[in-house]
Amino acid sequence: MSADTTATGSTAAISPVESVGVYDADNPAPLIEPPRKRTSKTPKATRGNFEMAAWLFMRLSGVVLVVLVIGHLLIQLVLDGGVTKIGFAFVAGRWASPFWQAWDLLMLWLAMLHGANGMRTIINDYAERANTRLWLKGLLYTATVFTVLLGTLVIFTFDPNIR
Repeated sequence: MSADTTATGSTAAISPVESVGVYDADNPAPLIEPPRKRTSKTPKATRGNFEMAAWLFMRLSGVVLVVLVIGHLLIQLVLDGGVTKIGFAFVAGRWASPFWQAWDLLMLWLAMLHGANGMRTIINDYAERANTRLWLKGLLYTATVFTVLLGTLVIFTFDPNIR
């Protein structure tokens, strides 16, 4: 009797879910193809320290960002009276203190680098052609550097007496 006939002789289709776990020499498990096959042009896979450091940075910066952002929201929205009090004078008074400059600078830098590292990983995973990856990462790095430099410049050169 074949595998797809029952004891009564009727034919019943066995779904793939039902046949899971019954793999043997005669019925091997299906081969799962990798998302992008290696070719002779594909660079050798290296398990260098950069990827491990990037992975560790994502975890640590995420924890620090949670503390910074929740602290920022708690102070801004709960302790300082809410959104209605936030204005030019509020920001000027806040950035007069080196503590708040450092807080906002650390939040900016970590958020941008955390996000850029995540986008770099996504580009590496989904951009199939090396030229596409090169251009996308070039745009990503340019936007990240521009935003970090501009944000840093604004935080340190903010003038409350501007007219």
